[in-house]
Parts: sequence; C-alpha cells; structure tokens
Amino acid sequence: MELELSNIQAQIKAIKETIFSDETDPYLLVSPCAYETAWLSMVPDSHQPSKPMFKNCLNWILINQNKQGFWGNFDSQGNPTIESLVATLACILALNRWSVGTLMIEKGLAFIHSSQAEKLLRQVLIIKDNCPVWFAIVFPAMIELLQKADFKIELKKLLVSNVFHKRQLILEREQLVDDHHYPPLLSYLEALPSSDKIDEEVIFKQLSGDGSLFQSPSATASAFMSTRNKKCLNYLQSLAQRCPNGIPTTYPMDEELIKLWIINNVQRLGLAEHFTLDIEEVLEQVYKSYMSEELCAKPTILEALQLQLHKYSLAFRLLRIHGYKVLPWSMCWFLYDEEIKNVIENNHEYFSSVMVNVFRATDVTFRGEYELQEAKSFSRKMLQKSISMGAGDDQIISFGKLIEHELRVPWMARLDHLEHRWWIEENEANVLWKGKTCFQQLLSLHNNKLIRLALQNYEFKQSIYKAELKELKIWSKDWGLSDMGFGREKTTYCYFAVAAGCSLPYDSDVRMFVAKSGILVIVADDFFDMKGSLTELQTLTDAIRRWDAKALSGEGKIIFDALDNVVSEMAIKYFKHEGNDITNNLRDIWYETFLSWLTEVTWSKADYIPSMDEYIKVGMVSVGAHTMVLPACCFLSPSLPISKLGTLQYKNITKMLMILARLLNDIQTYQKEKNEGKVNSVLLYMENNSEVDMEESIAGLRKIVDKKREELLEHVLMDGFTDLPKSCRQLHLSCFKVFQMFYNFSNRFDSNTEMVEDIKKSHLYSSKNPTLKAS
Repeated sequence: MELELSNIQAQIKAIKETIFSDETDPYLLVSPCAYETAWLSMVPDSHQPSKPMFKNCLNWILINQNKQGFWGNFDSQGNPTIESLVATLACILALNRWSVGTLMIEKGLAFIHSSQAEKLLRQVLIIKDNCPVWFAIVFPAMIELLQKADFKIELKKLLVSNVFHKRQLILEREQLVDDHHYPPLLSYLEALPSSDKIDEEVIFKQLSGDGSLFQSPSATASAFMSTRNKKCLNYLQSLAQRCPNGIPTTYPMDEELIKLWIINNVQRLGLAEHFTLDIEEVLEQVYKSYMSEELCAKPTILEALQLQLHKYSLAFRLLRIHGYKVLPWSMCWFLYDEEIKNVIENNHEYFSSVMVNVFRATDVTFRGEYELQEAKSFSRKMLQKSISMGAGDDQIISFGKLIEHELRVPWMARLDHLEHRWWIEENEANVLWKGKTCFQQLLSLHNNKLIRLALQNYEFKQSIYKAELKELKIWSKDWGLSDMGFGREKTTYCYFAVAAGCSLPYDSDVRMFVAKSGILVIVADDFFDMKGSLTELQTLTDAIRRWDAKALSGEGKIIFDALDNVVSEMAIKYFKHEGNDITNNLRDIWYETFLSWLTEVTWSKADYIPSMDEYIKVGMVSVGAHTMVLPACCFLSPSLPISKLGTLQYKNITKMLMILARLLNDIQTYQKEKNEGKVNSVLLYMENNSEVDMEESIAGLRKIVDKKREELLEHVLMDGFTDLPKSCRQLHLSCFKVFQMFYNFSNRFDSNTEMVEDIKKSHLYSSKNPTLKAS
C-alpha cells in the first residue's frame, strides 16, 4: 500500500508542475481540431504562394493520422466519430493542396470508402431529421472540393443524397446571418457552395474586432483566402503563433474557463483533495472576475453567448460549492431575454453542453431562489430535446450518456465515490464547449494523466474500503449483531453508505464509527418494531438510561453490549486526542434515540395518533441520523466541540438533517407502516388535510423536503449560519445524500437487490480501465 501511495503522490506532483503550473499556457492544455487545423494549413504564403503560410499546421496533419487512416476524434473504444469523416476529408484536401503525403492520402481515402465510414453515415441518418446541421453543411462541401481536385469519392448514393438534400433545405431556409440560427451560415464560409458567391462587404461587415469571422479559424481562413483582408491575416497569424501544435475549435479562448473546466474535471474524477490549494488559488481569481461589473453584462456578439453562459454557470457552481457568495442573477439573466432564449431553443444542439452546465449549476439552489428553479426547468427541457433528437450524432453518444445521467438522478441523491467511478469510465463525455464541427476537449496527453491518477486513486480507496468492510463484518459477527434472527442484516449496506458517501480524507475512525452506529440503529430499531415485547423494550430503554445491563438478557443484552463497546471505543479515542471525556454525551444521545423508539411503540400499541408536530419531534430522533453523525464529527479535523454534542439544543443544521431523513424515509415506507398500524407523516398529513388524497399528501411532503433541502445546503456551504466547523457541516450533507439515495425513488434500503450493483462497484470490483487516447 505504501508503494501505491508513493506512486500516486509522484503523479500528483507531476500534474501540479504541468496542468496547475502558472507557467503553463492554458491554450496548450486543450486538444486541437483536425478540421480547423487543415483549413489553416491550406492558406498559401503571401510571398511564396506555392508554400503554406502556416507550415506547423501542415506538419501537424502529417504526424497525426490515426492508424486506421482517419484524422479527428474517436470514442472510448478507439472508433472514429462522424467528426472524423469531415476532418479526414479536409486533411486529404490539405495534403493534396501541397502535393505531400501521398500514402497518407491513400490511407485516408481507404477509410472514407470503408464499411466503418459507411456505418457512421448510416448512424447519422438512422432517424429522420437527425443529421446534425454542421454535418449537413460541411460534409457535402468537403466531397465537392475533393471532386473538383479530381478525387473519386464513391459512397452509397442514398446516404450521400440524403445529406445533400438536408443541406439544400438548410440553405433555402436560413439566411447568411439571422437572429434565429446559431452558428449562422456565414460561419461555415469555407463550406458554402461556390455557386453562392458572397459579396466581400457582407464578410467584412461580420468580422469581429479581432479580425475573425465568428471566432471560427476555418471560416476566417476562407475569408482571408478570398479577400486578403489584413484583419483576417492578423487574426490567423496570432492564432497560429499562440497554438503551434494544432488549431482549436474556436479562437480566442477564455483562459479562466479552461481552468474552471480542469477544476470541474478534477473534482468529478475524485482528485480534488490532492489539489486543494491549486483549486482555491484559481477560484479566488475567478471570484474577483465574477464579482466585477463586466460579469453580468449581456454579450454584444452571439458567438460570445455560448462561452459566457458556459463560464458563468460553471463558475457559479464551483464557487458556491467552495463557499463563495455568488448571486443567481449572474448566471440566470438570459432567462429574461426572449431573443437569447429563442436562439438557444432554436439551436439546442449547439447549446447542449452549455445547458448541461446550467442544469448542474442549479444543483446548488438555496431556498427562495426562484430564478434558479426556472433555469433548471428551462435547461431540463433543452436537454430532453437534445436527447430525443441527438441519438444519431455518434460523436456525442457519450455526451448523451452524460445528459441522461444528469437528468436521471438528482445530484443530492448520488454518492461521491460512485460518481467518481462513473466519470472515470465515461470521461469521454468530458467536453468543454461545442465548436463548429466538434467539442473542445482537454489535450489527451493531460487527460490521460488525470485518468491514470484517478484510476489508481479509486483503486487505492477500494483497497482501504475492502479491508475496513472485512473488519466491520468481523465486529458485527463477534458482537452477535449479524445473527439476531430477525430484522434486516445491513452491515454491508451501512459501510457502503458511509464509504461511498464520504470521500477521503475522512479517516478510518469516522467511517467505522458511522457504520457501527448505523448497524446498531437498524438492529435496535428492528428489535423495537418486530421482536421485543413492551416490557422488554421498557427494560432495555431503562438500562440505556442507567447504562447498566444487569436486568437484560437475550437480544436486549446483545444490543446493549455492542453499543457499550462502540461508545467506549469512541470515548477512549477522543480522550486520547482531545483530553476530554465524552462518555456521558454519547450515552445521552443514544438514550434519547432509544426513548424515541419506545415512544413510537407505545403510540402504536395504544392506537394513539399524535399531532404532526408531536410526531416530527419524536420521529426526527428515531430515524437516527444525528445519532450516527454527531459523535463521528468529534473525530474530524477540526472536530466538533464537546459543547455541541449535547441533546438539549441541536443546531439548526442538525435539526434539518433529522427532519429531512425522517420525511424521506416516511415517503417511501408509509404503505408498510400503514399495514402495521403505525403512524407516519404521510398519513398524518392526510389526517390533517381531509381534502387531499395519498398522492397529494406525498406531493405536499416532497415540497417541504425540497425547501428544507435547499436550506440545509445553504447552511452547509455558506459560513455565518452556524458555528459548526465546515468538516462537520459537510458530514451532515453526506449523511443527507445517503438518505436521499436510499429513498429517492423507492425504498432501496429495504430491498435485497436494488443496491447490489452499486455496492459491487464501490468495494468489490475493479473499475473497468478506460481507453487512453494517443497524444
């Protein structure tokens, strides 16, 4: 294990010295686009027209052909995407332009005529109207340009004619530049039919201040070759100088956006704990920009819209998660601009990556932030539209998986460790923004480093978790808790919940104490619900009050002895570290919990129906969330002060966790408890509101959960609401996410099958090795 840790630390050091180094140009961290690079390579030198102006671009083409003969992107299995079709055609065109790379041209043509390329075309056209706009414009143009250069491109006529037909429809429907379509037709200048001769004045009118045509390298290269405009030339020279190793999808790029993107990737891979200072340094700088007057200004040009929304939504989420105070308006202003909303709705394919980040930003909504709720609804609608219409674009299949993943399960119902695994395996979906023909991604050299580190880091954690689970099972068996003969045996479930829900660096003591407490809560709760007589339960509760097992026998004695073992172990360890005795504090918390179980049993046997307030006061204790979390907080750094461990006055953040855990449990267990003659908040809500049925009662409680959840999140992330240390607040959030995961759509906790695969992924099986792309 020491060797593994040393290897991980060496990789962390290397990444800090490259990706996070102040000396590294962020532009050099992103991947080049073969299509854009090919177009710059075709620009002739002004003084020597027989030679390329940007020789580095031509050299890039000469050394970056895939073994299968194509240029451009490929998926996690190494297979080409539809972007590679147009990229390969453009690269062949460029090589032919300068009469170099004959063998590479032949190999590229072989790929274009292969069954693999035909399969890609079929996938694009398999659903009606599912051919992406960019492909319908660019692909036919590349074929026509090669045919003019005397190349024979022999593809299935039906497939090709379908793409050409869609292009014709687009050309007839759209103007060169209008208010409804983005990117506009003119941004595909290099791919527009030669018969549509475009007046130079039209091009000049649309040039940005930097000399680009919609910040598109290929369109600007085409504009320069047809107009010799000096502004275009300056833009291209600046681009080639800044990006000597291949041309990105757009230029210029926002350096802060690139850095935020890397931080987001690092967090999702489960590596944030290793780069804490690096992340804080970037976020501090971003926060200064975020709070500047310029931040909330509406973009003056549409090409800035996508990147601006992308940046602000990503920044908003990351800053909030790290405790910065940021307002929703900086991200949500577009909702109140009908022109902008229409552009997004009419071009949902192009804005899909933006909408993912807007949707994710709404994960950190606080109570009363209605504009974020509106942003969630709008982005959800756009993403659902993308999913329903985007299945044919095979370059975004993994991105489609990402969208489905985000929409399927709420962020607050996902456990960190499993999220890290998903991102490792589906990292192909890690895209920054949508360019004209492909997504902008992290350079494979750097992405592979992060993936390797994440994989080793994940497997290192797994080795720890396996050992701890083995130890926990032995403890549970030795104290008789796994062989009680009644109720639910959930040793593995309890450990899975705390290990997968609470990422390292929480140490082993925290995980083991929470897991042991969870096991005891379940066994004791089941004893009260299913096995013990009222006399036995009263005797056990009194024994907990006195902390004396003399009157106990059988299952009650087993429960008491195991509990005494856990409390003693906690108290001894805390005394060694802090010098204070918390024995009585721990006993008081457990007595309060046992007393709540006894109260619920007494209600049930007496057919007593409490008021909602009376029920919640008891039920928030009986669910046991605070019983697991507060004692464990004593072993965090910084730890929970001993004064906060009392039962007389819990902090609001703890009360919210307790209430939320109770309501989530009740919503999924009301039918079972109704059949057993027990009270439940769902049933009490109906009792107090005679006009509502069961579904309306559940809906009413879900609204309460939503509001309380948003309030809890704000108390966890923002300073000033409580004096609990941030580490303790984070453990509260982790505990809530566990309850949300167990009771989000069903009662997964009581199921013997629903959690099996998640548990295997978390502890028992190695994650599949992702394909690492060639640099």
